[in-house]
Amino acid sequence: MRIDAYTHFIPERFFNKIVESGHTDIGKRVREIPCIHDLDVRMKVVDQFDDYAQILSYPMPPLELLAKSEQVEEYAKLLNDGFANICEKYPDYFPGWVAQAPMTAPDAGVREVTRAIKNGALGVQINTNVAGMPLDHPAFDPFFAAMDKLGKPIWMHPARAANFPDYLSEKKSKYEIWWTLGWSYETTAAMARLVFSGMLDKYPKLKIITHHFGGIAPMLEGRIGPGWDQLGARTSDEDLSKVLKSLKKRPLDYFKHSFYADTAVFGGVPATHAGVAFYDLDKIVFASDCPFDPEQGTMYTRETLRILEDIDMPKADKEKIWHGNLEAITGVKFPS
Repeated sequence: MRIDAYTHFIPERFFNKIVESGHTDIGKRVREIPCIHDLDVRMKVVDQFDDYAQILSYPMPPLELLAKSEQVEEYAKLLNDGFANICEKYPDYFPGWVAQAPMTAPDAGVREVTRAIKNGALGVQINTNVAGMPLDHPAFDPFFAAMDKLGKPIWMHPARAANFPDYLSEKKSKYEIWWTLGWSYETTAAMARLVFSGMLDKYPKLKIITHHFGGIAPMLEGRIGPGWDQLGARTSDEDLSKVLKSLKKRPLDYFKHSFYADTAVFGGVPATHAGVAFYDLDKIVFASDCPFDPEQGTMYTRETLRILEDIDMPKADKEKIWHGNLEAITGVKFPS
């Protein structure tokens, strides 16, 4: 069975609440993709592939941008309960779901993610920044402490919009550069902040699944490796060599061996091969990013399946990517 570890959906009650509350512009791409909120359409997409099922998670925009801090936990609860109901009714299609963490809640979402995991969530999704704040901000330490204790994985999704300009002289990013290039950078930058802040040393049981093969990390092995082994050589206003000395491993070792990564690279053959070469085999999980493609859910899935099938590796290794690694980090055995 091929278990698609990172696909996006919006449960009906939550979708209606967002629309009725006045947040009508939840994103052009989201509104114009029926299978992201229409369950019947989505199940027809899944039916097109043999031995295939999907793990459901929330797409964009981040809850922290939709709701005030006093509301965000309520939004997350409605969303997470919607996922639980869908997976309970249709386990053959959707054998698991990922809870959304309300990171701007007073307790950094600890109460809701704990409740959601007890209610069956495989793990928890966060974004690479929280309303513009980095993940290594002290406000989010309670969340990471809780996830380290709970032992469930964190799905980390990039979040960056057009209001993040490409050049300091401009007010917004042009030509969707913020998405096409920015999300990959954003993902790897978030990984770096977790590494250099010491978060991964402080909470060694964290299991973080990075979307899109960890962004640009695989193609920057030289910079992350020998380049960051010289951290501080390019900085004169502070002594960054102290940061290196505080870490338990080389920066590259954290990127290659501490993070997990999914295969959702939009059907990119070179990107897939780079990711498979970069990460440890037991850190790679199959994912397609359904339904964000020109065919509304089928193209990225079809191409990702094809590319992975064509890679020459032992069957047992492919089974780890298809479902075994996800089972290992979630502690859940999926139907075969």
